[in-house]
Amino acid sequence: MEYHVIIEKLCSCAKKKGLDQIVTYDNKESAKSAADAQLSLMKNSFCGKHHFDVTEVDDHFVIGMLQGGCGCGTHEHH
Repeated sequence: MEYHVIIEKLCSCAKKKGLDQIVTYDNKESAKSAADAQLSLMKNSFCGKHHFDVTEVDDHFVIGMLQGGCGCGTHEHH
């Protein structure tokens, strides 16, 4: 089985860092570890206009933006 780490919406900082929207792993533990590392990177090295969290969905890990309008214009609604 494959497990994915998915960035729900790529903000401008994610695009500048060249992050892939979906990364696939062979086991759940590796995917979880990668999602946590990705979340830490996003929280600590992005511009701070967005806040992120990780949610497990059907054995995959989705990194999403938390609610709160940042006004950056790189996504539709949050």
